[in-house]
Formats: sequence, C-alpha cells, structure tokens
Amino acid sequence: MQAAIKQAKKSRKEGGIPIGSVLVKDGTIVGYGHNQRVQQNNPILHAEIDCLQNAGRVGNYAGTTLYSTLMPCYLCAGAVVQFKIARVVVGESKTFTGAPEFMESHGVEVIDLDLPECKDMMQAFIDEHPKLWNEDIGEL
Repeated sequence: MQAAIKQAKKSRKEGGIPIGSVLVKDGTIVGYGHNQRVQQNNPILHAEIDCLQNAGRVGNYAGTTLYSTLMPCYLCAGAVVQFKIARVVVGESKTFTGAPEFMESHGVEVIDLDLPECKDMMQAFIDEHPKLWNEDIGEL
C-alpha cells in the first residue's frame, strides 16, 4: 500500500487527483499508476487504469492483487473483473464508496484497510477542489 500512497502523492504534486495504484504478481510490483485525468486531459486515466497500462501484458492475472488508495469506481472495477484480478486492497472508501459489491459479486476479494492517511489525503483534496473532484466522479 505504501507504493500506492507514493503514487497518489506524485499525482497530487503534479496537480492531479491524489489516487495511486500498484499491481502485484507473485510478490513483485509489476505496475505502478496514478490518476492522470488532469495531467493528460484524459477522462478515463484513473489510477487503476494507468497502473494496468503501465504493467503491460502480464499474461494471466489470476493470483494478482491490485492496491489502490481509494475504492475503485465502476470503470476500474470493470477492468478488475474483466482481467480476473483476484484481490483488491484499498486504502479507504469513506470519501468515495466505489464499487466493492460489484467486484465481490464477480468473485474478487475486496479488503478495505480504512487508512487515515488515505482518507485525510482525499478529504483535503476534495475540500480544496470540489469541482474537479465532482468532475472525476461524474457528479458535475
């Protein structure tokens, strides 16, 4: 999770939304990513999508774990289900509830660590940039 938090901080430093993600296969991080919607002017470049893109073709995703600082939305949860990622570990789901039930209904193990560091980071961003956050989650 610390690697995902580092990615979230990187995004924030770049002027983006502070969400980070890493993909782990066989105990090794094979992909890093952070939300780049703002930086790349790309509405679907969420942290998890960036992470999967950066991981490249890893073959079989069975047994992989996706770490994300925030509960994945339906877009990212769809990618998790599509590639049969076994487990998703999230930093928090208080600032955004995301799609845990959707992933679980498709056999994905979802673990919410409820980390104050992740909640505080997201809440500070939401408080400072409510319009940008609402754009990110489709609430404008």
